Amino acid sequence: MQKLDADSLKQLAAARKGTACSCPLRPTACWESFTEDRWPKAQMTALGTLRDPDIYEPTQQEFHPDGTRYASPDAPVAVKFFPYNVCDVYGCGSCHKVLLRYTEFGGYYVDHRVRALDAGLIPQADIKT
Repeated sequence: MQKLDADSLKQLAAARKGTACSCPLRPTACWESFTEDRWPKAQMTALGTLRDPDIYEPTQQEFHPDGTRYASPDAPVAVKFFPYNVCDVYGCGSCHKVLLRYTEFGGYYVDHRVRALDAGLIPQADIKT
């Protein structure tokens, strides 16, 4: 899968204007949990990844300079910070939205999560962890 950085992610999101979709995923303006049976695999295309293959254990640090938090719909999409640094990027063939997807692994659970990409939330500068 192609490695994407902040600039290529922003270009990708700008090129794919999303519309209303009838798939089983909700609007997903912020991170939403979903089960695999709700993931519309047939209409999803892998567009790339934000994972750095050279980093074995990516940071768990989040980026919230303006007081947002993980579940905030206006939380910045800082690709070098968690959870974006463990995301794969998909495009919906029906609505053309760009979606970020990762899996949260806990002690006794696996939780798939998805968020629609808003290009306006990608910080301008390349932020360092």
